[in-house]
Amino acid sequence: MDIRILGRTDYRATVQAMQDFTAERTDSTPDALWICEHAPHYTQGLAGKSDHILNPGTIPVVPTNRGGQVTFHGPGQVVAYPLVDLRRAGYYVKEYVYRIEEAVIRTLAAYGVTGHRVAGAPGIYVRLDDPGSHALLPQRPQHRDAAGAAPSPDFTGLGKIAALGIKVSQHCTYHGVALNVAMDLEPYARINPCGYAGLATVDLSTIGVHTTWDEVAARLGHQLATRLSP
Repeated sequence: MDIRILGRTDYRATVQAMQDFTAERTDSTPDALWICEHAPHYTQGLAGKSDHILNPGTIPVVPTNRGGQVTFHGPGQVVAYPLVDLRRAGYYVKEYVYRIEEAVIRTLAAYGVTGHRVAGAPGIYVRLDDPGSHALLPQRPQHRDAAGAAPSPDFTGLGKIAALGIKVSQHCTYHGVALNVAMDLEPYARINPCGYAGLATVDLSTIGVHTTWDEVAARLGHQLATRLSP
């Protein structure tokens, strides 16, 4: 995997570059991983509903073709874009998402933080009262009711530290995952993050981990390259 640490990049230009890379790649094109951060903006996914954007103020809202609802990007957040040929890698989208989440969990573990999955809500969450706790979340596993409807995710006591939104075109991936390191978190209060009203959003600094963007970018990049291998 060709890993590139790009630093601060323009979001729209980066998405266009990912689309161009994906459209032009061949069966022999090496997979890539682009790691960057962006200026403050909100992105609205394909399933996004405008009523989840409460008060954007001067922060631009950018429509995008990834999955999911609205989220925020800004300085102090490590954004990783894996460009992977899933057919060549030999696994499907569900496992791809699992592997990305596992890379985030392993990255957090290096700082003594336990990342958790929540059924029905992609991304990684931490316990606000005890970020290092390994205890299973009480809401897992979840079961469908008699009508077949999936239960609503239970975020009690949790904060979201990593958001995930992907796009697959001709079995090749782009977009990716954003891990919060040391951000201004106030803009999250102006949206329903990922479509969930009242969902708390945290970063490493607010749960007592003081590190650098460069260090987390390197750790996450290594984990993604390892976990996304065929």
